[in-house]
Amino acid sequence: MNSFAVLDGSVIPNPTPTVPAEAGGLLTVLNWASGIGLVLGVLGVIIVGIGMVIQLQRGEGAQAIGKLGWVLLGCIIITGASGIVRAFV
Repeated sequence: MNSFAVLDGSVIPNPTPTVPAEAGGLLTVLNWASGIGLVLGVLGVIIVGIGMVIQLQRGEGAQAIGKLGWVLLGCIIITGASGIVRAFV
């Protein structure tokens, strides 16, 4: 007999995760780290933009586009970190 036929597929458990009270300090540190990372990401975009303006004056502005891509990729990873971790846990 197929072992999957015995299982009742109509009842699917839906557990709700809860954060323990002891994790309050850790959540504060994670919130601070996320906020600092985003501020540094915005600062990085501004710095790359300034570099692009200076390089455009010299005629070599296309080289800074790659740097902008890396900064934006870092910002995407920072903002999506919780979703990325949740996908693996």
